[in-house]
Amino acid sequence: MDIKSLGLVALLVTGLPVHGIAQSPPTSEEVNKANHPLTPQLTINLQDQYVSSFFGLNDWDSNEALLRGALPHKLFGWPQIFGVTVPIVTSPDLLTGSVTGLGDVEVFDVILLKTGAVDLGIGPLLTIDSATDERLGTGKWQAGAAGVAIVPQSWGLIGGIVKYQHSFAGEVDQPTQNNLQAQPFVTYNLPQGFYLRSSAIWEFDLERGDYFIPLGFGAGKVWRLESGTTLNLFVEPQWTMAYNGVIPQFQLLVGLYMQFPITRAEGQY
Repeated sequence: MDIKSLGLVALLVTGLPVHGIAQSPPTSEEVNKANHPLTPQLTINLQDQYVSSFFGLNDWDSNEALLRGALPHKLFGWPQIFGVTVPIVTSPDLLTGSVTGLGDVEVFDVILLKTGAVDLGIGPLLTIDSATDERLGTGKWQAGAAGVAIVPQSWGLIGGIVKYQHSFAGEVDQPTQNNLQAQPFVTYNLPQGFYLRSSAIWEFDLERGDYFIPLGFGAGKVWRLESGTTLNLFVEPQWTMAYNGVIPQFQLLVGLYMQFPITRAEGQY
């Protein structure tokens, strides 16, 4: 799925018949729930991140479409969220122009915790060497951990997500992976289900010393359907503020999050 496809999805969502949308607009608490990465509901996320330019590469762009599913469950008495992220990547290539295919699939499972006003999630992270072309992935299996800390406020959310991974297997001729990601996360709620957001991911290649730190500023809209499903559509331009290496200069993130009602006790914590 590319930006044009997500744009079509957006038109379909905003064109839903009135009887399908709840009459009252979502409350600030409901908007928070739609944006909260640890909301224990069955969730399907569609994202598209388009890079229009790179530092160090002229006239090249790339695209990464993500399909992410999250399922709440309970194991050994602990409420958790299991998730899978499947990327479809279009990567620039200096010889052929570009190549498109499946990237490296990511699997995670986080335990849900609460400490005062802070919602916490922590658990293992695995990246599978699943790319259909060596230019679309790292050629390595990677393992590590993910941590999430979110503080809900009456006006929105503030918090962050941190991921660390290191390669442990894969193609011997591919370089070792040793990566850290940090994602500061802020939303500010507006009337009628609208909100502002900033969620750009900072990436650090600890093996080679490359890094880039983008800053994002975007907006979104949350709808509640009479069925209980929540739709969350957003767009967020992101500009790189500091970097080292051949990395994105400007990115455009577009997303549609869908949360479905659940009644199982496994979804509560």
